[in-house]
Amino acid sequence: MTIERLTAATLSKTTCPPDKGVKEVWDEHCRGLCLVVRASGKATWTFRYRPHGGGPRRRIRLGEYPSVGLAEARKRADRHRGKVADGADPQGETRAKRSAPTLSQLIERYLSEAVAPHKKPGTLALYRIYLRNMIEPELGAKRAAMITRNEVAQLHRRLGVETPVSANRALVTLSGLFTWAAKYKLVAEGINPARGIDKFKEEGKERYLSTDELARLGAALRAAQEDGLAWPESGASSKHDRKPENRKTKLGPHAIGAIQLLLFTGCRLREILHLRWTEIDFDRGLLFLPDSKTGKKAVVLNAPAMQVLATLPRVGEFVIAGDAPDKPRADLKRPWDLIRYSADLNDVRIHDLRHTHAAIGAGAGLGLPIIGKLLGHRHHDTTAKYAHLDNDPLRKASERIGAELANSLTVGRVP
Repeated sequence: MTIERLTAATLSKTTCPPDKGVKEVWDEHCRGLCLVVRASGKATWTFRYRPHGGGPRRRIRLGEYPSVGLAEARKRADRHRGKVADGADPQGETRAKRSAPTLSQLIERYLSEAVAPHKKPGTLALYRIYLRNMIEPELGAKRAAMITRNEVAQLHRRLGVETPVSANRALVTLSGLFTWAAKYKLVAEGINPARGIDKFKEEGKERYLSTDELARLGAALRAAQEDGLAWPESGASSKHDRKPENRKTKLGPHAIGAIQLLLFTGCRLREILHLRWTEIDFDRGLLFLPDSKTGKKAVVLNAPAMQVLATLPRVGEFVIAGDAPDKPRADLKRPWDLIRYSADLNDVRIHDLRHTHAAIGAGAGLGLPIIGKLLGHRHHDTTAKYAHLDNDPLRKASERIGAELANSLTVGRVP
């Protein structure tokens, strides 16, 4: 090891390569600055330091000579020395960045550790679409801690050209991933490049049925069960087409009952399709759902809902019988398409029955907290354990909603 006061004039002699091995020449003027000269003639500037708290001396490469001159090498060494004096560990930070997980690695852990154990399979599938299909192809290879807000904003804008709603959902999901990663020290606290980005404006999809539309729905439900409903004609005439009277389709009591229960209870589709007879307390007028979207909850049954349940044939363990006695019905797509076509409600989704249930209650002045509890919204305190009491406001609200809906449907004579 040689210590010299390096100057521009002495550099040419200093950089003469040794016969073998490595020659280290330290700058007397700039503490920690060293020029490493190899037998091949390659010369590299390095800065050596010992981090606060002790430990082995560390080395930072500053660049090659002569591309980096003496003045610039001293400037770079001074900059690192200042960081060390402030308690930083430049090389340790560099190593940490190089060993930090990529976004792809974080996505894998987030889906398997945070989402899969706690979310529904459908939610997990959506998260995979947002993260794997939309985010990962663009940013997956980058170190997660190095991703900038500008990069995320640009990706969000590109995704939003065709699918603005999905782009917003992907942005929210990515933000949740970074929040989770910071919680478990996988990225530094405060690193979240998905936060603070303006989302695309979304048109509300809530659709509420009017009194006239509810009456048409009720008429279609009765006709589907009694006489049958006709599917729309294909438009092409053929000698093989069935006669009009033979085109009608009757719906069974379980399909009709499922649609009525969705409207009278405000439950989600899967909550009704997966409902078991053992989860119904007829004495107290309650459904006890063990695993709804928001977790375990109780649902108040109003008189029209109780009447529907009382008339449904019991076939197997599920209230809404499917093709197999031990399996729930998969969906209501075909029955609902026939009903809404016949009732001229083509823009109404089956989930809008839940919105209509809530809208009737809100319009009757029952109050949003009560409506939220009836629907099992996560952000409202539940009082379902008091629902069996006669003076329970939840029961009064449910009865009022059910009565008004039943009146609009004119299903008071459900057989």
